[in-house]
Amino acid sequence: MDLEKWIDKIVEYGSEYGLKVIGAIAIWIIGSWIIKRIMKVVGLAMSRRNYDESLQKFLKNLLGWLLKVLLILAILGNLGVETTSFAAVLAAAGLAIGMALQGSLANFAGGVLIMIFKPIKIGDLIEAQGELGSVKEIEIFTTKIITPQNKLVIIPNGALSNGNITNYSAEGMLKVFHTIGVSYDADIKKTKEVLMEVLTSQEKVLTDPAPMVEVAALGESSVDFAVRPAVKVEDYWDVYFTTLEKAKEALDAAGIEIPYPHSVEIQKEG
Repeated sequence: MDLEKWIDKIVEYGSEYGLKVIGAIAIWIIGSWIIKRIMKVVGLAMSRRNYDESLQKFLKNLLGWLLKVLLILAILGNLGVETTSFAAVLAAAGLAIGMALQGSLANFAGGVLIMIFKPIKIGDLIEAQGELGSVKEIEIFTTKIITPQNKLVIIPNGALSNGNITNYSAEGMLKVFHTIGVSYDADIKKTKEVLMEVLTSQEKVLTDPAPMVEVAALGESSVDFAVRPAVKVEDYWDVYFTTLEKAKEALDAAGIEIPYPHSVEIQKEG
């Protein structure tokens, strides 16, 4: 008798929930297939737009989780589970997490903007938030740069995306700025020839745009020449220091004086 009751209950529950379970399995299989197709299309679209690889992974993971949550909610609804309260709990939890992570979300949004619009890229020499250095890594929340002193600086992407960024690498070349002073007794034409020879003798100095040597100012004790070679970004410091060294040697060899402060000592005879 008890066995018959159990069999009847099994048949009753099977007829009531069996189709729902089969439907839930079907929804899971079809939904998973659709999610895979969506993720593939989204991945291709981001690749065509040259989105950063780390941004692609993050956005695809985020989209994948959201789609799976929606799929689970659909399955629970098909099984007769009330999902309204469940969705409300998720929304409240999302709001609370959002308020708690306000700063992190700002950095996340900044990271997304940087990776989409690409004002900077890895290897660029930039100046931002009072720091100068080469971009080592762009992450979702922070950007890492290496300073000329080889210090690692980590800048939050929220501040970086909302502040001024000077990208020295954007145009593919930089100009080295030197001001070299010589004596008023020096011949201007000869001095220009000597300094121009210093620039043109360096292989790393670009010919287009051509290097420039011009009188920049008539100082109190010197005629100041603006020395402006153009270089590739990666050659900047090499040319910067080499130009100073070679200019001193060339001016000395040409007998052109570089003035320097003199002190006069006056002694009274006692």
